[in-house]
Amino acid sequence: MPVATKICGLSTPEDVQAAVEGGAAYVGFVFFTKSPRNLAPAQAAELARPARAAGVKAVAVTVEASDAELDAIMATLAPELIQLHGNETPARVAGVRARTGVGVIRALRVSEPADLEAARAFEDVADQLMFDAKPSADAILPGGNGAGFDASILAGWTFACPWFLAGGLEAGNVAAAVAASGASRVDVSSGVERAPGVKDPALIRAFLEAVRRA
Repeated sequence: MPVATKICGLSTPEDVQAAVEGGAAYVGFVFFTKSPRNLAPAQAAELARPARAAGVKAVAVTVEASDAELDAIMATLAPELIQLHGNETPARVAGVRARTGVGVIRALRVSEPADLEAARAFEDVADQLMFDAKPSADAILPGGNGAGFDASILAGWTFACPWFLAGGLEAGNVAAAVAASGASRVDVSSGVERAPGVKDPALIRAFLEAVRRA
């Protein structure tokens, strides 16, 4: 079964083109002011247009967004999925899903099996889960830091909804991470950048090719 890929933190038409031509299933747009990948909803809507024309789903990545912020994103971008990458509770996940009417990806920061057990609280309220590395104590961003974790801790785990593997992935290690974890979906951001927030279309294509071979 092919592994689906989400290229996250896109900010230029060239980024989107590389993701679409390389076979990405999802393109992610970040709405978090502390991130170097932050966009306005109107920018994301324009970037998403050619991706959607190719059948690629747009994901709005948020961190503890307010209802007003979510409403603005829905009114302008109208993403197929909302990704929650902060400390949102199961109740908040359910509330966002009800308010927006679209699927929700709940990103969770993990480093050990106990963190996976904690994910059980979200498997019935989220449409998809995402397992990302725990950031360092001084990290400004909750994700997209290039940090990884031992993907093998996911081996054998099953959840009531599909899940993404994220954190420290790049073309050189994604195949091994997929094999170790059994992931059917992967997410990459910093692993296809030449500088924080600056994607490299060649790295995007290389990553997608590596996933295809995984």
